[in-house]
Amino acid sequence: MSYRPLQRENLDYLLTELRRVSALVSARVEEIRAANPNEDEFRGLYISDEEVDSLLYDPALFLAEHYATGITTDSGSSTGSINAPLSRLSQLKRVFNLSSFEVDVLLIALAPELDLRYEKIYAYLQDDVTRRRPSVDLVLRLLCPGLAGQLAARRYFDPDATLLNYRLLDLGEENQKQNPSLLARSIRLDDGMVSYLLGEDKLDSRLRSLVEVILPDATGLIFEDAEQYVQRLVEQSEKNYISILSGSDEMGKRQLAAEVCQRLDIPLLLLDVQIVVGLPKAENLLRLLERELHLRGAALFLTSYDLLLEDTAASQEARKLVTRLLKDQTGLCFISTGTGLPPLLAGSERTEFQLRLNMPSYSERQHLWERLLGAEAIGLDLEGLSSRFRLNSGQIAGAIATARHMAAWRGETAPTLADLEAACRSHSSQRLSSLARKITPKYSWSDLVLPVDQLTMLREICDQVKHRSLVYEKWGFDRKISLGKGLNMVFAGPSGTGKTMSAEVIGNELKMDIYKIDLSNMVSKYIGETEKNLERIFNEAGESNAILFFDEADSIFGKRSEVKDAHDRYANIETGYLLQKMEEYDGIVILATNLRKNMDEAFVRRMHFVLEYPFPEEEDRFQIWKKVFPPVVPLGDSVDMRFIARQFKLAGGNIKNVALAAAFMAASEAEQSVEMVHLIRAVRREFQKMGKLITQADFGPYFSLLTETDSKTIR
Repeated sequence: MSYRPLQRENLDYLLTELRRVSALVSARVEEIRAANPNEDEFRGLYISDEEVDSLLYDPALFLAEHYATGITTDSGSSTGSINAPLSRLSQLKRVFNLSSFEVDVLLIALAPELDLRYEKIYAYLQDDVTRRRPSVDLVLRLLCPGLAGQLAARRYFDPDATLLNYRLLDLGEENQKQNPSLLARSIRLDDGMVSYLLGEDKLDSRLRSLVEVILPDATGLIFEDAEQYVQRLVEQSEKNYISILSGSDEMGKRQLAAEVCQRLDIPLLLLDVQIVVGLPKAENLLRLLERELHLRGAALFLTSYDLLLEDTAASQEARKLVTRLLKDQTGLCFISTGTGLPPLLAGSERTEFQLRLNMPSYSERQHLWERLLGAEAIGLDLEGLSSRFRLNSGQIAGAIATARHMAAWRGETAPTLADLEAACRSHSSQRLSSLARKITPKYSWSDLVLPVDQLTMLREICDQVKHRSLVYEKWGFDRKISLGKGLNMVFAGPSGTGKTMSAEVIGNELKMDIYKIDLSNMVSKYIGETEKNLERIFNEAGESNAILFFDEADSIFGKRSEVKDAHDRYANIETGYLLQKMEEYDGIVILATNLRKNMDEAFVRRMHFVLEYPFPEEEDRFQIWKKVFPPVVPLGDSVDMRFIARQFKLAGGNIKNVALAAAFMAASEAEQSVEMVHLIRAVRREFQKMGKLITQADFGPYFSLLTETDSKTIR
């Protein structure tokens, strides 16, 4: 919140009230002198009667003209500010239902905050130069005429009474006595209350690092149901409800709450309860927050509430404190949670609404991209972008800002589609990296060597991802399908035939990250652990906007066995659980297996695509050999790729290994190019690794290159 210039009317009223309190102080001085006419002139050690008189009867004391510097009559409000009444003191009295006695106590404590001369006056009245703050005893004597009244007024200083419960006052002891009596304790106006009474409009300084003021975003509401939610919540505002907003779009929930508060013309204060967990003096800070909510008539927004549900001592203690805040806070309250919550205030008459805000749909995301980008959206495939990246409103806004920064770095004024795609990846959740290996796609269509049918299916896969918005929403298939809106496929074939490369080509085409998970490492011998591992994977993947590539899928997705014992039963549960999570997942899942025949046909039928990767024939191997070397690699005239492709039956992965090994051999011998001898030697190493025999028939006329190399090595 921002400063508001001091209002002349507010200060005039406050100073008038302080002059009234000064009259009470003067009367007390006269009372003391009348009761002790022979009192030593050095009462209070060195504060004389004459000095006190000069202070009390100064005609400028608490006159508005004496404090005129910086005062303005401007009553306009700044953005996000509260509409302060003419008198903050009157507002304070009304909000907390203060009695006249309590108001006067606050004024007595306020006096030395405005004029230090009052410290001497209070020291004089208490006959102790070190006691510069009024004690409870002095306050009671100033405001209550007799002992009976003083005894009755002690209740106002009870810890649960308004003055102390809402931290309007602090009770202390200036002389640091151990366990002083209530009468001996001094009173001090809380710093936040001093600022408030003087007309400042900032949050209490102790809350500024913990609490945020939320304002509606200019982009407006993006959910289909958001507008009707807002209207209904505005209509129900007199109930001072608690609205529990579930779902994963945090920014959308904040926007909805801010829109409600804007229409009701009240501020919205946000507290991340994660801060409260384990925070020293959390109770005191929450009481200060409660005071701010009351003073400003503000609504409260609690985020990260799910943390309070954890079974830890710190979370449970924080939950008790937050529950107390909810009970005492009487304004509107919004609670953000991933899932719905049980009734928070059981037995309370306070109304609780449960509202679920789902992730924005394809079209809602597209509309938000268009609104935020404005003229920059012209010519960009935002429909495809919305189909590929499932981002919430906050992530979309952040991605646009990041993309603009990328464009600015290049000296351009508007982001490109490539900038937006890169920004979408960076603003997607990266937590999946702790559970799987991230693969940065490098291969393109030109690197693939596959039969025509397989290449066609791979392109169909990419097309389905790009056009999900059109088919599911605009053509209405979304209303016909409840589950299985993601894309599940099986890549089956021997090692090295291009399964991983195909996944990378899809990722590169769609500009999406790939996370590779070895399913054999996910399977646990302990009952229930496999499901937990898979649950973690899919939970994190839901916000990652990534392709999930499960390797060794047949380790869990094999043919279901006949149930003979408990282990068989749980093995079938694991496979069923994986299929369930795949159907619920809205992204792309690829299952890779070396043995297609090991997979249960019932599961295969539920896949969207099944691609068979055959072992490459001679012509395919020749094409792979031609593409495996980067264009800048110097190949010698002795290289006979036709012979190598015909003679050595290697899969694409093995060919890549041979090419790389040959390049290192040439480099180590300071050769200017990769020659046939390097390839022949690299093939032999690959055969040895594969456990294959090396025969003269395999290497033909080039077998002599191996013997020559061996003889050179021996010498």
